[in-house]
Amino acid sequence: MFLLTSLLTASGGFCVSELSPAAKTPESPTAQLTFERNIRPLLKQHCVHCHGEGEKLKAGLDVRLRRFLVTPHGDDGDLAIVPGKPEESEMLRLVREGEMPPKGKKLSPEEVELLEKWIAQGAPTARPEPQSVPKVYLTEEDREFWAFQPLKRTTPPSPKNAAAGTSPIDRFILATLELKNLTLNPEAPKATLLRRLMLDLTGLPPSPGEVAAFEADTAPDAYARLVERLLASPHYGERWGRHWLDIAGYSDSDGYSETDTPRPWAYHYRDYVIRAMNADKPLDRFIQEQLAGDELVKGPLKNMAPETIETLAATGFLRMVPDGTATAPAAEQVTARNAVVAEELKVVSTALLGMSVGCAQCHDHKHDPIPQRDYYQLRAIFEPGLDPVNWRLPAARMLSLMTDEEREKNAVVETEAKVIDDRRKKREDELIELVLSWELAKRPEELRDALNTAYRTEVKKRTPEQLSLLKEHPTINQLNPGSLYLYDRTYNTKHEAELKQIAAEATEIRTRKTVEKFLPVFNETAASVKTPPSTAIFHRGDPKNPKETVEAADLTILASFQTAPFGQGKGSALSTGRRRDFARHLTSGKHPLLTRVLVNRVWHHHFGRGIVASVADFGHQGERPSHPELLDWLATELVAKKWSLKELHRSILNSAVYKQSSTRTAEKDAVDPDNLLLARAPIRRMDAETLRDAMLQVSGKLNPKMFGAPVPVMLDTDGQVIVGVDTTDTAGRPTGKVVPLNGEEFRRSVYVQMRRTRPLAMLETFDLPKMEPNCELRSASTVAPQSLTLMNSEFALSQASWVAERVLRESGMQPEAQIRRAWQLALGTDPSPEEVQKAAQFLKQQTTTLQAALGNPAPTAAAVPQKPAAGAKVPPTPSQAALATLCQALLNSNAFLYID
Repeated sequence: MFLLTSLLTASGGFCVSELSPAAKTPESPTAQLTFERNIRPLLKQHCVHCHGEGEKLKAGLDVRLRRFLVTPHGDDGDLAIVPGKPEESEMLRLVREGEMPPKGKKLSPEEVELLEKWIAQGAPTARPEPQSVPKVYLTEEDREFWAFQPLKRTTPPSPKNAAAGTSPIDRFILATLELKNLTLNPEAPKATLLRRLMLDLTGLPPSPGEVAAFEADTAPDAYARLVERLLASPHYGERWGRHWLDIAGYSDSDGYSETDTPRPWAYHYRDYVIRAMNADKPLDRFIQEQLAGDELVKGPLKNMAPETIETLAATGFLRMVPDGTATAPAAEQVTARNAVVAEELKVVSTALLGMSVGCAQCHDHKHDPIPQRDYYQLRAIFEPGLDPVNWRLPAARMLSLMTDEEREKNAVVETEAKVIDDRRKKREDELIELVLSWELAKRPEELRDALNTAYRTEVKKRTPEQLSLLKEHPTINQLNPGSLYLYDRTYNTKHEAELKQIAAEATEIRTRKTVEKFLPVFNETAASVKTPPSTAIFHRGDPKNPKETVEAADLTILASFQTAPFGQGKGSALSTGRRRDFARHLTSGKHPLLTRVLVNRVWHHHFGRGIVASVADFGHQGERPSHPELLDWLATELVAKKWSLKELHRSILNSAVYKQSSTRTAEKDAVDPDNLLLARAPIRRMDAETLRDAMLQVSGKLNPKMFGAPVPVMLDTDGQVIVGVDTTDTAGRPTGKVVPLNGEEFRRSVYVQMRRTRPLAMLETFDLPKMEPNCELRSASTVAPQSLTLMNSEFALSQASWVAERVLRESGMQPEAQIRRAWQLALGTDPSPEEVQKAAQFLKQQTTTLQAALGNPAPTAAAVPQKPAAGAKVPPTPSQAALATLCQALLNSNAFLYID
């Protein structure tokens, strides 16, 4: 279709390039290599598993210290290396010929060359080594890694091209650009800025009215006021809450298996996050509540105040991981329970530390200075709430939100309803006696007494003769309250209707009851508080093979930042205090990882790439910061501004680097093709939820309702997951029933049920993350099913049709006015004269084509939608269908899909 092509061209030919990882700095050919900096990391990755871990070393060789490599080992007393003589070094020969490692990934040619060069230099060490390997062995090189350094508040630089009043953020960016003889782009047009800002902060595109108002506002502070308005919008919490829910691994189901049991009350945590974002809850308190909300409130946990419920809801953060312990058989319980704890540690470590500790579950981390011991020290923090011996199933981790007063009122209502129940029971008994008398009257007189006695005898006390007799007279044998309706036709009675009427009275009374709701919480049992479970290191990660016990602590590499043991001080009757102390340690403002990780994620969401691109991996395998001084400035600024996320937004959004245009130049592309230095604004594609929500907003169908139970999802007849109530029977067969959702289907995507095995098809196609157990960083693929979904899915077609209806209502019958309104609604801008001309030509051609296909006469004017007759749906006219196709093309265009 010509229009789609023209739209792509009109939008500037958006090109989203793959961000390449930062290249590792190679060693100079003449550089002095050392065991600690250059060789030990290589041996940790490839060799330590067999030659350093476990009770028995393969071939008697330990590679953890250089001294062991030059010490005779094994039965033959061989040396692994001969310093200064690579050709005589057995280790080098084995790795060069690919004999070692025997399994797994071989050393690369570059790694083999590095080993050879080190041996040739005499196999030096950086310093004298210990005589034996310490229980936890960390080198100075490990401790010097950038991510483990204390936060350093750097004064913003003063680049030459920084004007007076330049923001601190811009000074850091400009100083880096200056080194490459680059500078920032000019500020983007106001309409572009408005759309960028609204999609960033609220996840919704601007309305034509908002665009017109912002462009007409010429006050110097117009942009700053816009920022404030959007930060105050309730939609802000929905947008930025979704970002955090990714990290937390939010899900409305248990996962683990195909059963994927729903979690009907998980939404309390989602609502907590959205409310916290809107209220700008300080991030230190936000994190403390999620890690230890139960340890921050006073008991007992009943008749709770709203603020107590809110704090407890925060602990849902620790209840989001897949949990199959409710359905796993007894033989798999140990494995299933261990999996829950392991996934919990993965969420906590990637979300808050920017590092995954999972590799250290079975052995020392191969790349980062995280010994196996550290994994279990972190596990000990959470084990009182996840006691694998005294395990609690998910259903046992719920708190009732019903108050004593509500229970008392419910009891009064139930007493009233039971009066009706008793009346119904009495009437049932009367009717049964009546029907029984009629049935007995139809039997021979000599059988009546025996049948009457047999019927009235308790079932388990009936004699064989009585059972046989009743079997011969089924209409007596089967007489009970549930079968009375069967006799209405026989005797021309209305017993069923009479009993239903009485039952309806009781049901009506019971509707006055308060429905009991539950809150999923993470807390500790009284037994775990009194006698906390011990945490042992599992040999090779096997939970059935515990070894040495450990105490709760942070990573050893960060021990200098921990001022006191966790849980050793005063706890409470409700908890051990371990998680509370850990949370306060993290949020002290001095922890080297947490604040860097938090501000880096915010930067990532505003610019499409973090200052550290690997947002959940601040370790050796991750990327290095592109602007390390800026990262630390932001981290310390967050603390200085009382952990306010909205203050951090203000600093970023009011900077020139954020407000600049995305225009590309040959000069900038030659120096910085991936825009790592931010000499232009990055262009980003909408994420899955934003795309769906934006379509609903443009069509006018968006339901702004906030909070509450999730919008359900179901499988349609094609096996696609769509919004809807599942009405299949117990065998999974469709019943054909349709349950109206009354507009709930148009709520924002953050409120759509997130089932691990049933991701909404529309969202999944556009890279909706799988919570396994959480999402550290979303991917952004470009695949054919995305285009097919936008062109053919029922959702996309319906939205395009509704956009067309809205255009007709708001613009009238003139094609040019319709085109302008469609552009304004979908793209937030006016079309150029050339676009108007081409779109008008398309509408005319498309209308003619549809008229010919339908055999309709040519219209006299563009038709306004007609009101259908009661119960009927009027099909669109050719001109309406043509307009809907134009609107669909706009919703398919890069100008709509991408944030400029």
